[in-house]
Amino acid sequence: MGLDVTGRFRYPPPNPAWLALSDEPVTDPALPIVDAHHHLWEQDGHPYLLDEIAADLASGHAVSATVFVQAHYGYRTGGPAHLAPVGETEKVAAIARAAAARGQPEVAAAIVAFADLTRGSAADEVIAAHAAAAEGRLRGIRHSVSRDPNFPDGVVLRPAPEGLLGDPAYRDGLRAISRAGLSYDAMLYNCQIAELCDMADALPSLPIVLDHIGCILGVGLYEGREAELFARWLLDMADLARRPNVSVKIGGFGMIVCGARWHEAEQPPSSRQLAEAWRPYVETCIDLFGVERCMFESNFPVDKAMYPYRTLWNAFKRLTEGASADERTALFSGTATRFYRLAPRSGADGSSLHEQVLHA
Repeated sequence: MGLDVTGRFRYPPPNPAWLALSDEPVTDPALPIVDAHHHLWEQDGHPYLLDEIAADLASGHAVSATVFVQAHYGYRTGGPAHLAPVGETEKVAAIARAAAARGQPEVAAAIVAFADLTRGSAADEVIAAHAAAAEGRLRGIRHSVSRDPNFPDGVVLRPAPEGLLGDPAYRDGLRAISRAGLSYDAMLYNCQIAELCDMADALPSLPIVLDHIGCILGVGLYEGREAELFARWLLDMADLARRPNVSVKIGGFGMIVCGARWHEAEQPPSSRQLAEAWRPYVETCIDLFGVERCMFESNFPVDKAMYPYRTLWNAFKRLTEGASADERTALFSGTATRFYRLAPRSGADGSSLHEQVLHA
């Protein structure tokens, strides 16, 4: 289930013929969507660049803009090593320009870049270089801290050193994000949510968004323990929700490390199947954080191995059928628009990004 020859859990590549077996119609096609999290890359001969994302965006939903999140793509091959990730921002900005030239939705309207936060205050230089390369699109930084003590190094992709969120140098790097007026995307596993609580307390003015509801692991020794893990996750998320500077991205359910196995079926799942499987997690996030601190994400192309783009958004729409129009607007576009400043930088009352996030 996604193990490569080295014994690591890797993202399965999408199978276009299998995905094409799904033909359900788009529901609520006029509902505006901002896709709050996707990647662009070339992985093992399976590119997901402008043509690929454009095809998904054209599948029927009203996606007006997207948020690109760092994916180790297109790094510079020369110059200082700490500035190599700026090459990714340069290439993504070029893709955004090309999408605009085609008259397509705003691909990478916001860019969340990578900077090595263990460099502490020296991260200022990298953040400034990203800002220059992003052509006005830089909105955040992500430096994954994902690590689980029960997985040896290399079993999951790019495990981080232990305890980064509490490391003094890393926290100085987080302060560099705050000084730049940017937000922090927190990529971690469910066992690390308590560490994020401590960090959020230490940096209360830093806007933070938890990626993929905290990545509840579902492989290896965690397989078959869904009820136990959900109960632990629920307690940790309730604690995290008490930090007003933290929002959450709802999605990432198709990640192989979270136990997704939809790709092993004869045909792709329906949006009804996905909605029922995801309901406890989605409703918990909304109940705890409120719609003003929740945003839906595709996490494509990682999740594309498991279901088509159209089906994914149909599932989210099914899950919010009982919500009001204002609540759905927040979940599908409003929260992401505000958090990533896709709207004007200041609110109608003159409030700053930090004030909008903290008082949402």
